[in-house]
Amino acid sequence: MNDPNGVGFYVPGALLLLAGCLKLPALRRNPGDELLRSVCVLLFVAAAVFAVAAVPSIAAVNRVTGVANAAAPVVYTVLTAFSGANLVLVIRWSSGPDDARRAARWSRRCHAATVAVIVAINALFVLGDAPVERLTDLDTYYASTPYIREMIVLYLAAHTTTALLMTFLCTRWARLVRGPLRAGLVLIVIGYLLNLVYDALKFTAVGARWAGRDLDHLSWPIAPPVAAVSALLIGLGLVLPLLSQRLTDHLGLWRRYHRLQPAWRELRAATGRGIGPAGGRWTPIEVRVIQTESEIHDGILAVNPYLDPGLREAALHEALKTAPSADEAAAVADAAALAHAVVVWAGDTGGRAPTAAEHPAGRALLASPRTSAGLVRMSRALSGSEVVRAVREAALREAALREDGGRPRSGGPGDAPGAEAGAQPSEASA
Repeated sequence: MNDPNGVGFYVPGALLLLAGCLKLPALRRNPGDELLRSVCVLLFVAAAVFAVAAVPSIAAVNRVTGVANAAAPVVYTVLTAFSGANLVLVIRWSSGPDDARRAARWSRRCHAATVAVIVAINALFVLGDAPVERLTDLDTYYASTPYIREMIVLYLAAHTTTALLMTFLCTRWARLVRGPLRAGLVLIVIGYLLNLVYDALKFTAVGARWAGRDLDHLSWPIAPPVAAVSALLIGLGLVLPLLSQRLTDHLGLWRRYHRLQPAWRELRAATGRGIGPAGGRWTPIEVRVIQTESEIHDGILAVNPYLDPGLREAALHEALKTAPSADEAAAVADAAALAHAVVVWAGDTGGRAPTAAEHPAGRALLASPRTSAGLVRMSRALSGSEVVRAVREAALREAALREDGGRPRSGGPGDAPGAEAGAQPSEASA
């Protein structure tokens, strides 16, 4: 890849840097999350790999330090750190709570080995002599130079060892999981297989120099684009499961929010409750869900004195005939009792709520709102259950009869549905 401007390195590096910055807010909220911290470190190190490996960056480091080829140990250091960060992340990622101590122990060993290799690389560069600046072919140009030769071999050996370990660990783990995690692991494995191709090209070119042959084109320009694609695939593979989980959680919250709307609308219309989300349309979905659930519970509390235990029992008996489960039937019964209570509450112009003696069940009457899943089931029943619809319409007819002093209304736009058949109060508890 002949890229004197470094665009092929800087663009993917910028994308990885952006991904790392997007993870920082989550890390600030969860500073003790070891896995999240490892992901952030890896993304920033991956961005640094692309930044320092570009030809303009190599020239800039040499120029700023005033040392020919000073960029070589810098590039090797960052690449070694990236390899070590990958190993640590996979160790932490694949370990459950029961393996936390073992994961921490292996992570410390990886950190120690990475630091040891980095120190050795820089020490060998200081001991060696590389006076001629080589921006693209240092590996082959100094393949036989004492100490510089050992530095190159050490870097390639460490890089190859990491690639083999990561390929083995991720392949074994990918066989045990499914979904986005498996897809991410497959990308990581492909990336590290390309890493092995990169190492093979480098070793072949360096070995050719030792044998007196010239295969420098394998080291440059063939190997660098292989390494660039490899690093990008590895970064994507590590981020994909996390982004997928975040997206799944986000979509789940939006789904929950919309499923709660029938209950929220019913209670808001009856009680006059309901405030707009804090921050308007930019309110995070987590806050929207919490506000909606809070307002639903406040609305239930407001109409609680009007809940009718007998009506709920009748609705439950009816719902059990068609409901797929007992929980669904209970949700329908709760929704029917709530819909009836809302209508009665709205029509209570005298302001006298039923007493505890009249409705002794009190707040414990509704079972569904006690859990998040039950609250969603009850909300869905409010908008989709025929039993609830029948109870609501019966309550509206009864309320209309009370309003007219017991005389059916003449036809008009305000008639309750089915009012012509509604002179039977018993329907209110059907």
